[in-house]
Amino acid sequence: MAKPEVMLFGDGHYRHVIYGLGPYIADYEEQALLTCIVHNWCPRCLAYRNNLDDDDALHRCRDHAEMLIAEFALDALWNKYGIVGELVPFTNDFIRADIYELIAPDILHQIIKGAFKDHLVEWVEKYLRLTHGDSRANKILDDIDRWIAAVAPFPGLRRFPQGRHFKQWTGDDSKALMKVYLPAIEGHVPSEIVRTFRAFLEFCYLVRRDVLTEKDLDDLDEALSRFYRYREVFKTMGVVTTFSLPRQHSMKHYKQLIQLFGAPNGLCSSITESKHVKAVKKPYRRTNKYRALGQMLLINQRLDKLAASRVDFESRGMLRGTCLSTVLDRLAADKVTCAQPTEASSWLGDEDRSTSASIDESQGDCEDVSGPRVEAHVSLSRTRQWNRPTAIVALADELRIPNLPDLVRAFLIGQLYPEDTRDPTEIPYLEYPRYEGRISIHNSAISMFYAPSDTLGTSLRMFTRPLGGVS
Repeated sequence: MAKPEVMLFGDGHYRHVIYGLGPYIADYEEQALLTCIVHNWCPRCLAYRNNLDDDDALHRCRDHAEMLIAEFALDALWNKYGIVGELVPFTNDFIRADIYELIAPDILHQIIKGAFKDHLVEWVEKYLRLTHGDSRANKILDDIDRWIAAVAPFPGLRRFPQGRHFKQWTGDDSKALMKVYLPAIEGHVPSEIVRTFRAFLEFCYLVRRDVLTEKDLDDLDEALSRFYRYREVFKTMGVVTTFSLPRQHSMKHYKQLIQLFGAPNGLCSSITESKHVKAVKKPYRRTNKYRALGQMLLINQRLDKLAASRVDFESRGMLRGTCLSTVLDRLAADKVTCAQPTEASSWLGDEDRSTSASIDESQGDCEDVSGPRVEAHVSLSRTRQWNRPTAIVALADELRIPNLPDLVRAFLIGQLYPEDTRDPTEIPYLEYPRYEGRISIHNSAISMFYAPSDTLGTSLRMFTRPLGGVS
């Protein structure tokens, strides 16, 4: 990290490069540990823990922290500056690395699960109990749950049949509830609380954008100032006594962090959280909960081997098509072989015969490499529509689509015979596959597929798209 290296850039020019540490993704507890500060202090500024929203607070830096540690006693460092003097940040071993500048924003734990779930939602319940008493507050909370559960099904909008009563809140639960919580509490709380939620949601949706402009940063400041102004209603009504909360205070630094590191949506701890779910939570659920660590390691090893086998099978072409299409292709190849005349090679010499065999072998190894194939999967909604026709003919009458049976047969041909290049309209009617079983109608479906990413060049990226009503 001290000696420059020559690197080739995308524009074709070579330049000297000195590597350094980039932003560090962590939640507040990890940030406090990394920066060696006392809990409830800010890891980025010197604001006192009882007044975190002090506009005149200076930013922390490595040189200032080292000077304080050299001049003050440990108890003074702890009480006045929130510094744990016995600990040394790991970045002190690297030149030009300042841990106080490398701490990145964390939308998941600071905004979604922190300010929204742990603060605002809890404050609303506390306000109702302080204002109306436990009995009346429970009735209002039940009515809020009924409004949340009554949300109509819509693509991209999650339903909560049980209301807010989750066994365990996840980041996805909080993000989905944010979309329906504001209209559910309107009418049960004062307008200042509604305005507080509106300003907070505007701030949240702005920082979650993938691209942020200077105007967006100005809108961010404006939404944050309105949030600070309207949230005072909770202190006025005795719900809270102070707003010196590190996770809410972190919202104050988001504009500067965006200017330093870009959109925080790409630095959120949900990136590592998804890996934690795959490597820890799901393997733990598969164990018998007794000495689970060894079982989890074995499960992860087997999953890695299965993933490697899948890559190997795909490279060999063993996973293309379906079992039925493979059998039909094999039968068609046998028919073609039986139909070829056997006298065609009787007049070829040994050299010509070997040349012809080598050509056939080289042609057998050829495959289409024009571009990555799209792998798609469609997941239907969990429940189907009731009181709808279960036969294709009856559904065609209801939807007023007389040619629906022909469309279904054409679809089945494309699924059963993917290698057939004929136009479905040219296939004789007697060759059409027939389906006379029951059908179900679903309100929505989600299509997951791999496609080239505009932002990542030619690499593949998973996309999810909600679909409309499907059957």
